[in-house]
Amino acid sequence: MTLLTGIIFVIVFVSVFLLLYLGSERSLKPFVLTENYRGLLQQYVGFYNALYNEEKTEFENRIQQFLSKVRITGVGTKVDDADRILIAASAIIPIFAFKDWQYNNLHEVLLYPAAFSNNLSPTGPDGELYGGMVGWGDMQNGMMLSQADLRVGFMYSHQGRNTAIHEFVHLIDKADGATDGIPESIMDQEFIIPWLAIMHREIQKITEGQSIIHPYGATNTAEFFAVAAEYFFGQPQALKTAHPELFQMLEQIFKVTPKGS
Repeated sequence: MTLLTGIIFVIVFVSVFLLLYLGSERSLKPFVLTENYRGLLQQYVGFYNALYNEEKTEFENRIQQFLSKVRITGVGTKVDDADRILIAASAIIPIFAFKDWQYNNLHEVLLYPAAFSNNLSPTGPDGELYGGMVGWGDMQNGMMLSQADLRVGFMYSHQGRNTAIHEFVHLIDKADGATDGIPESIMDQEFIIPWLAIMHREIQKITEGQSIIHPYGATNTAEFFAVAAEYFFGQPQALKTAHPELFQMLEQIFKVTPKGS
């Protein structure tokens, strides 16, 4: 790392730290779900549209609770109503069956205009680009998302990929102290050993080209869980048809059957 690169990294690190922690000290106003926000839910969030009316009311209440506690801050971009509602929906979808669930390990979401490198620079000169990332170290209570990836995940939901849901599933996984693909904070203990066996079998299928799941899911068990969840909520029928055992286990973990499966 050159001196200049090191200085840039420090500046970016300190800037993000200040956004996450000094900003989180300012109290948030209670969020009110207006008809405009409800219209955005109807337009972009298939999971919400498939719910019964009383379930939709519950979903809306959970959205309000989330946005009253978690700050969303743009980094080089403006956060609009659609961004707020899509981030909140991404948070609620995987834990909708768990009425008392709170993201206690999240204070703020930083929204970048596009994919960013692993030093949190929106235009990193090298390294892999990310559409989302859960914070670490001093920034462990934060999440970084690409605005472009956030929107694509809902506007083209038929592709089965959703970066924001992916990152929130990582937070659920991380809640028990280990990001390992075993979400013990929501998972019945009796399913842990069968789930481990299924994960390893499905990862092997990915490496052999025998899976509809994106190859990134074979990176490790944590990434497999997050990627599989994207398909479970985004392409439930395709996942159920191609990987019925995996689909059934995800039903047990999330305690919900996505409509359309």
